[in-house]
Order: sequence, then structure tokens, then C-alpha cells
Amino acid sequence: MSAESSAKRLPVRRAPVQRRSASTVEAVLRACSALLERLPLDDVNTTRIAAEAGLSVGALYRFFPDKQAILDAVAVRHMEDFRARMAKVLLKSAFRSGPEFLGRLLDAYIEYLDAHPDFRTLALGGHISALARESQAQPGAGPAGLLRAFMRRKLGVRDSETLDLRLRMAIETGERMIAFAYAQHAEAERRRILAELKRMLARYLFD
Repeated sequence: MSAESSAKRLPVRRAPVQRRSASTVEAVLRACSALLERLPLDDVNTTRIAAEAGLSVGALYRFFPDKQAILDAVAVRHMEDFRARMAKVLLKSAFRSGPEFLGRLLDAYIEYLDAHPDFRTLALGGHISALARESQAQPGAGPAGLLRAFMRRKLGVRDSETLDLRLRMAIETGERMIAFAYAQHAEAERRRILAELKRMLARYLFD
């Protein structure tokens, strides 16, 4: 067999391996999410995740070095999913002002947290690594990316280091206050805190 014919066959031989790899990663992430919905985070470990995914622990470690890497991957996937969903809706809708857009973005994020308890556990419990959090705090990522796009397209705000900093501070403040709101036992108190958060961030970003 010539080297040329072997080279031509390599992509065909790799494709099934790549598909199996993607399938394994997907199984691990789904298993982790399922466990987070049923168990306290401390009870979720790589052994349980592998068993839930129908894999050996060794197979899991081929793709993830430890539990934190899996948690980060689950969290980042949720953030990317949320941003993609909201980009289709929010950036194509007509909002009269920055505070109105911000309020709808926060409402949508709360709805997403309520609908995805696995992500809620990670996001509100401080269980996402600093590196993963930083990746989603970049100007074009996560909720900050949606805010930036709206401010540029609808309000004519120019990119700047000051805007980057203000968006990062707004996201950091928002995450901490949302966690504080969820820690309240009374639903009415939670709503009050979230309403005040909207007013506070609107003044900071748009006044």
C-alpha cells in the first residue's frame, strides 16, 4: 500500500474515534448533571459520575483530569447555552432602554437557573473554578457579551477598557447578589432583592 493511499484513508479511520470521543464526553457531562440534580455536590465524585455514564473510571480520566474539570465543563456548557438562547431573543427584540434590557436579561437568567438545578448548584455555590469563571467574564462571553452587544448596537456605546471593567464588575456583583437572593427562605424577600439588584445595576451601567 502506498503512503499516499494510507494518508487518504486516515481521516476515514479517525472519524469513528472522534465520534466516540465526543459521545464519551457527552455521557460524562450528562451523568454529572443528573447526579447534581439528585445528590449534594460533596457526594458527586468521579467514581459515581463514571458509573452513571456507564464508563470505567479509567475511561473518564482519558478526557477529564479530575472532578473540578467536569464541573467546569458542565457550567461552561450551560453558560454558552444560555447566551445562545438569549442572543436569539434579546438582541432581536425592541427594548426602549438599557434598564429594560438588563431587567429582561436578569429575569431570563433566573428562569434558566430555576430550570437547571445542576447549573444552579454550581453557579450559586461557588463551585466553578476561577479559570472557568474568567473565561465567561470576558467581554464577548456569557451575559456580559449580551450586555456589550446591546450597548454597542442599540445605545452606541464604544468599546473601551472602562466598559470592559464595568461589565465585569456588574456580572460579578450580579452573581453574588443572585446567590444571596436564593439563600433567602422567603420567596417575597428573594423577589425584593432581585428587584433591587436590577435597579442597582441599571444605575451603575446606564446612568
